[in-house]
Amino acid sequence: MSMQLWVVQTLNGLQLGVMLFLMSAGLTLVFGIMNLINLAHGSLYMLGAYLAATFQALTGSFFIACLLAVPLVMGIGMLMEMSILRRLYDRDHLDQVLATFALILFFNELVRMTWGPQAYFMAIPESLSGTVEILPGIPYPAYRLTIVLAGSGVAVGLYLFIGRTRLGMIIRAGATHREMVGALGVNIKLLYTFVFGMGAAMAGFAGMMAGPILSVETGMGEPIMILAFVVIVIGGIGSVRGAFAAAVLVGVADTFGRILLPPALSSMAIYILMAGVLCFRPQGLFPAHG
Repeated sequence: MSMQLWVVQTLNGLQLGVMLFLMSAGLTLVFGIMNLINLAHGSLYMLGAYLAATFQALTGSFFIACLLAVPLVMGIGMLMEMSILRRLYDRDHLDQVLATFALILFFNELVRMTWGPQAYFMAIPESLSGTVEILPGIPYPAYRLTIVLAGSGVAVGLYLFIGRTRLGMIIRAGATHREMVGALGVNIKLLYTFVFGMGAAMAGFAGMMAGPILSVETGMGEPIMILAFVVIVIGGIGSVRGAFAAAVLVGVADTFGRILLPPALSSMAIYILMAGVLCFRPQGLFPAHG
């Protein structure tokens, strides 16, 4: 394999990895802190893509669409937590799975009724439509590189927020000692709503960034949710650092698996990787919270 192909495929793997991180970081925070299995997380990814596509069509600007879509998805997520998911915290995980699966069906039908059954296509911003020469003679699409940089920036910001701020400390404490944190005067319900909204915003941001390189269609959140669950299992439940490491690992493994392995094996590469990691680290790569 040529040097150019190695570099391009590595960057493609990183791009997939940061997209998976944006999905899995919110999912692992919600599961690790609130002990909630949320299968409908992919629906927030889908809503982010549809809302961004709609706002881009209305305003003609991808960047304005971003500024409008992400807070709106965050608000939808917080409303979903307050109205439905809050009632599931003390219920069995099976009840959570059934309820959030029902939400997938609801959001898919809502999107179909609102936007129709046809796929939408978002235009890549004109300023990012060209290529960047990564190394001499090796061009790479500017928009995909932007995804890598934006996702990495979110990863660093989230890690610093969870690990270095007072609110992040309260979130980490609420994950392991929620009764004690509540006894100290912290509003646990409001904290959980904020954490869920933060996870929803990251899922919406991932969907918005994926819109110009994928078709925006009903049910687009389900395939990436499977990969996101693989990521949080490999990285360790509740760990932002683990989610990032595992997302990059899964993204690169999936990308290179598709070009190096036979078709029958390439689709299994990430699951083989997950099995291999769990053999040596059943708790995941970085099981500690944060």
